Amino acid sequence: MRSIFLLSFVILLCLSTCYGRDLLLGTTYNTRLVWQQKAEYMGIPFRKRVKEVFYSDPAMQVIRGVVARDLDHTEGSATVTAGGVGFSFVNVRLKSERGSGLNYQIEIYV
Repeated sequence: MRSIFLLSFVILLCLSTCYGRDLLLGTTYNTRLVWQQKAEYMGIPFRKRVKEVFYSDPAMQVIRGVVARDLDHTEGSATVTAGGVGFSFVNVRLKSERGSGLNYQIEIYV
């Protein structure tokens, strides 16, 4: 029994490592997509690319979900630095791996 638990934990850890580069906050179920943007930067050898994407809802609707998908499946990262779920604004920081570009699809749900 213990070995089955350990094996399933290792498999879950491997899957989360492989697919862990997308940012999924809140929920997209029973919500409405209000904003969508594609963020792209070309890669520069030996440099990391950083891009800040800011969204503010003029109608002051509360954000229920934030999704940032890495379309190239690289080792880049996406983090929320301000606002987000429960606020009417969000600031998403995108950071590429060294020598690679950025290619993210960002979606905001209310």
